[in-house]
Amino acid sequence: MKRDLKEKIAWIVGAGSGIGQNAAVKLSTLGMKVILSGRNIKNLEETAKNCKTKASIKMMDVTNKTLVKETVNQIKNEFQQIDVLVNCAGINILNRDWDYINESEWDDVIQTNVNGLFYCCKSVIPMMKEKKDGLIINVSSWSGNHVSLLSGVTYTSSKHALNAMTETINMKYCSVGIRACALCPGEVATDILDKRPKKLSLEQKKKMLQPDDLGETIAFLCQMPKHVCINELTISPTWHRRYIADLGIEEL
Repeated sequence: MKRDLKEKIAWIVGAGSGIGQNAAVKLSTLGMKVILSGRNIKNLEETAKNCKTKASIKMMDVTNKTLVKETVNQIKNEFQQIDVLVNCAGINILNRDWDYINESEWDDVIQTNVNGLFYCCKSVIPMMKEKKDGLIINVSSWSGNHVSLLSGVTYTSSKHALNAMTETINMKYCSVGIRACALCPGEVATDILDKRPKKLSLEQKKKMLQPDDLGETIAFLCQMPKHVCINELTISPTWHRRYIADLGIEEL
């Protein structure tokens, strides 16, 4: 039986575009009260306009741990709880090869993709422990399980770390009703693709997963009853470019 999500509270971090934006809209259609966080106010306002329930906007940079704590305290004061945390914040860089990686860019990726998501998880867990219920969805990547030079050493390393961190939440807090999922999508047609050294065609992007596919997947995870923990979920496009390459088929 699907869990009733009406009036439950979802905090979506990275809600201004792509996967986070679609997740927020989809969860709002299921009756959830959604709280939108990110760095771009215009993008967050656009997301809020598309939500079916009234959305609350909390501007925040995940790399600022003090601001993350302040934001969670604001949410606690206004809503008393966070039932679901959807951690969608993430970045990649253009210079991904070992020979060209800039140390400061490495720091930026790790600070956002690992530290930032850790700050958010760490801040919501006390509320979830108190309620003995809570779901954390950390949006990772196919690269969280498969080492890839295409994604780059920095991004791949960050997503492997995120997957490990996510499972430790289950190991530590399963006895108090908290469950965490590392959502590992293959190629998704989002703005982050523009950070790739080799640009992709529109036809290539159409064959990839779309942000709405991930919104549906996140909704599925949220509707699982509280006794179910989906520790990790991998989803990829049917026309999988890595598989196509292995088969020796020319990509169209």
